[in-house]
Amino acid sequence: MKDQKIVIIDYDAGNIQSVKYAFERLGITPVVSNDEEVIRSADKVIFPGVGEAAWAMNSLRKNGLDQLIPQLTQPVLGICLGMQLMCESSEESNTKGLGIFPLQVKRFTNERKVPHMGWNQLEELKGSLFKGVSEMEFAYFVHSYYVPCSEETVASCDYILNFSASLQKDNFYACQFHPEKSGEVGVRILENFINL
Repeated sequence: MKDQKIVIIDYDAGNIQSVKYAFERLGITPVVSNDEEVIRSADKVIFPGVGEAAWAMNSLRKNGLDQLIPQLTQPVLGICLGMQLMCESSEESNTKGLGIFPLQVKRFTNERKVPHMGWNQLEELKGSLFKGVSEMEFAYFVHSYYVPCSEETVASCDYILNFSASLQKDNFYACQFHPEKSGEVGVRILENFINL
């Protein structure tokens, strides 16, 4: 586990430092890079993100990362905005995404406070990312947009409506919540990802 090469994709997207620290606490020093060769040679790739969808996609395009990410064959973990950008499109600034998940990202209605922010429960857990995580354990969320539940959903959460807390398709994994800020549950999820 410790000698794996973990690369965090660097495209000026918000939460890179906290993701890096989370891996360092697990005894792994990840490489932060936007270099295609470095990313392709990784054992595992982390695609983080905090911010606005259209700006983030432009930032990915500048380095050709929008072409590279969907082609990756090793396990890739998208976090928060990273997960949303892996979808087909987002209602945020009407943004075209990477199309890895054939899903549309939608904006929450204002029935309750938006953004959805804080600790909320994970439900309907499936697959290897949630090994050892119990139903209804809490994770930390901060988002105004959500991905509806679909056949790619491997965990859901309830806020205003039931939405995808996590997605998986082939070698692509994604979390709407922040595992790096989700305490013991987040640590377990990151360890599960490393152990894939």
